[in-house]
Amino acid sequence: MSDASLEGGLPRLIVARAVEQALAEDLGTRGDLTTDATVSARATAAATFGARRAGVIAGLAVAAAAFHAIDPRVSFAPRVADGERVAAGAVVARVTGPARALLTAERVALNFLCHMSGIATLTRRYVDAVAGTRARIVDTRKTTPGLRAFEKYAVRCGGGFNHRSGLYDAILIKDNHIIAAGGIEPAIAAARAHAGHMVKIEVEVGTLDELAAALRHPIDAVLLDNMDLPVLRRAVEMVGGRVLAEASGGVTLETVREIAETGVDLISVGALTHSAPILDLGLDFESADTLAC
Repeated sequence: MSDASLEGGLPRLIVARAVEQALAEDLGTRGDLTTDATVSARATAAATFGARRAGVIAGLAVAAAAFHAIDPRVSFAPRVADGERVAAGAVVARVTGPARALLTAERVALNFLCHMSGIATLTRRYVDAVAGTRARIVDTRKTTPGLRAFEKYAVRCGGGFNHRSGLYDAILIKDNHIIAAGGIEPAIAAARAHAGHMVKIEVEVGTLDELAAALRHPIDAVLLDNMDLPVLRRAVEMVGGRVLAEASGGVTLETVREIAETGVDLISVGALTHSAPILDLGLDFESADTLAC
């Protein structure tokens, strides 16, 4: 398999770089002092990743990459797939191989797996909350620096969808762009002149008057920002399916269903990536041979 091949839905080069950086941060210049001092280089072990709480799994291939970066002899055998719901107590994966490698890579593997699974779990709660409506749950660029690809992958594992990946793959004209450009109309005109034919344009609006102004121009989507429910319903009526209607701003699990029932196409939720708690998973050794130095 080539370096460009996908690891669990993520480009292998991105996974390898992030895992290597995380391991380098943990190992520093002297390596794993505890493991090297207490565990024989000849020791082998088996361990299982277990879910201590129910949730949705994401990041198995990234966890595997952490072990393989330390020692390619480690065998990582998933028992579930990314995107799968698990109950508390479920075995998620089993690892076998040199005990030192298992111990040294353990925390980095768990950091990725717990964080990504936490995002997938929270995303699934939002997706479940809007089931039966037309609305899709989408993420934002409110991500952890250096981990955006991993966090957006985790959103997909939870049943959500990705908004733009970065500043480079779509045009989103927000309130500050509109102010700096001198208004909605000049901002849209300049964006349309600049954009290639494959680039979509979305415009953020906060009032019905701004929405009416935006809809007079060739755009692909409107971001209906922080509108209360009556205004949001009216905005969806005004859009009338001509462009995608996205609701954003202050969305919570308690409010997302009512927002979805206004008829919007998309609901963007920054909390998916900036506020998701981890899913508690642990690595428990089953056995070890020749652990003494």
